[in-house]
Amino acid sequence: MNGETITVLLVEDNDVDVEAIRRAFKKQRIANPIVVAEDGVAALELLRRAPEDRGISRPFLILLDLNMPRMNGLEFLEELRADADLRDSIVFVLTTSKSEQDKVDSYHLNIAGYMVKGQVGEGFLNLVSMLGHYWRVVAFPPTK
Repeated sequence: MNGETITVLLVEDNDVDVEAIRRAFKKQRIANPIVVAEDGVAALELLRRAPEDRGISRPFLILLDLNMPRMNGLEFLEELRADADLRDSIVFVLTTSKSEQDKVDSYHLNIAGYMVKGQVGEGFLNLVSMLGHYWRVVAFPPTK
């Protein structure tokens, strides 16, 4: 990575989970900005705004819950991958779903990883730590 700050777009409808993720980032000393969208509709609206109006710029990484109202995570992924401006977005699914079909469907839509939120405590902190290391070593798509 060339020193750019990676913004995290957290697509999550559960306030308790949002706070748990924020706390885990803080505990791991990961200071990257986190922007929250409460579902897939809100996330797409945010990402499709003009860059100066969205509050998130490239490079960014998306943490996506699957079970949300209005537009669930798989529907969001389908829309994201169909959008020429957004299809190269890096997405990690962070969900309570242990469904094999959800995993298969998510990977079919080119996610970078599938992580189950049920891992509390040390396991969850390790997951957040892994994300912190990920964006330090991976080359992100060029800024458009």
